[in-house]
Amino acid sequence: MTSPPTTAAAGTPAPLLPDDETGRPAGTHAGPRTEPRTVNPKDFRRRSLRTRRDFWVFLAFALPNLILILLFTYRPLIANMQYSFLDWTLGSPTATQVGLANYVRFFTGPDAREILSTTAVFTLATVGGSMVLGLAIAFVLNQNLRGTTFARSAVFAPYVLSGVGIGLVWLFIFDPVYGVLAWFLRQFGASSPQWINDPDLALTMVTLVYIWKNLGYCAVVYLAGLQSMSQDVLAASSLDGASGWRQLVSIKLPLLSPTTFFLSITCMLSSLQAFDIIRIMTPLGQGTSTLLFEAYLQAFGAYNRAGYSAAISTVLFVILLAITLLQLRFVEKKVHYS
Repeated sequence: MTSPPTTAAAGTPAPLLPDDETGRPAGTHAGPRTEPRTVNPKDFRRRSLRTRRDFWVFLAFALPNLILILLFTYRPLIANMQYSFLDWTLGSPTATQVGLANYVRFFTGPDAREILSTTAVFTLATVGGSMVLGLAIAFVLNQNLRGTTFARSAVFAPYVLSGVGIGLVWLFIFDPVYGVLAWFLRQFGASSPQWINDPDLALTMVTLVYIWKNLGYCAVVYLAGLQSMSQDVLAASSLDGASGWRQLVSIKLPLLSPTTFFLSITCMLSSLQAFDIIRIMTPLGQGTSTLLFEAYLQAFGAYNRAGYSAAISTVLFVILLAITLLQLRFVEKKVHYS
């Protein structure tokens, strides 16, 4: 007579099944089985074809632009650096390798300090003036008033006009003999300052004109930042009793920090490369010789020193690169993107 099967007592673990009954090694608990994931070959081929197609479409659109950038930006940049190591007169078929002599000559020359200081003063004044005045005008243009559309167009118009035309018009205004400003001052018995002949006044004149040209660009960009600002935040601060000044300092300006960061980079790069207005209003660079304009005078003026001019241009490029990297490294940390 066979004995009945035994059952485990309550509260005791069930015995493990042998390998041949569970399909698992002895000493492990049974668990849910996962079926192996199968990849459809057709789906894999379809994704691969789509990836290759997207790559070729990207290459078709990007490659012409990349080629143009390489030919007209990086190739001249590298060539200019090579020329900076030469003693070369513009138009001469021969040149002499001089190493770093052009750089040593510039930094040890008597005019280096004046050129660098003029560049710094002009850049800081034009960038700061354009951004501050542009922000103030943006707040005015952001009001819901009659005629704001025409005012926005009028403010932005100088930015898209030719720098040569702007320089000629303002040169007529500042002319100490026949200019409009001289005529206006004579009505009050005053004489016009010698804007063109005085180096200090010449720099002031060019700076004012450049600020006038660029403040419309800053105003429009700041206006876009103001109009994209969340009105719920401003309404909530008004309900909390925040004054207009408090809203400006604690809410609007922090929310405009991405716009300010963008303008600080673009305006500084533009000011460091300013040429057309300076060339028209002060052809000989009397008191207005920035790095870029000095490079022009050395290469195409009375000196024809192309190698020395290339060295000055390379110094300007290094300064532009250093300023951009410093802004991205330190200034961007204070930008509020949300």
